[in-house]
Amino acid sequence: MADAIIERVGLEELPAIVDLYNQIFRPARDLEAFQRRFRGRYNVLQMIARLGERPVGFFLGFELKPLVFFAWFYGVLPEFRRQGIASQLMDAIHDWARNNDYESIRFECHNQVRPMLHLAIMQEYDIVGMRWDPDRGDNLVIFEKVLTG
Repeated sequence: MADAIIERVGLEELPAIVDLYNQIFRPARDLEAFQRRFRGRYNVLQMIARLGERPVGFFLGFELKPLVFFAWFYGVLPEFRRQGIASQLMDAIHDWARNNDYESIRFECHNQVRPMLHLAIMQEYDIVGMRWDPDRGDNLVIFEKVLTG
């Protein structure tokens, strides 16, 4: 298992996160797309996972509603997957959310992204619903983890 350094970063690091995003996901997005998504959002959280000095993963999230935090994107570069980095990112986000008085974390995942579905179950998330994604023409599975208790 990799021993990644997970650090919270400010909005000035968003270009580095966009670069990571575009190495992992398609279609590519530009910086402005992320800035638009964050407009009017409360408690935007950005984290980068590093091995040594190299950024290998990231997290983006924000408050969905009082007491519920939304994990918008997790991403790990393909050559660094299956080393526990996504789990380390999730653990860091869970700790941050608990320390900031959130009761639960929610995220959405396409059904065909099996590694993320498995990770969610391993991290004790519950399936709480489904949502149609008109951009992709596919269903999203909605996961939630209660942090209290």
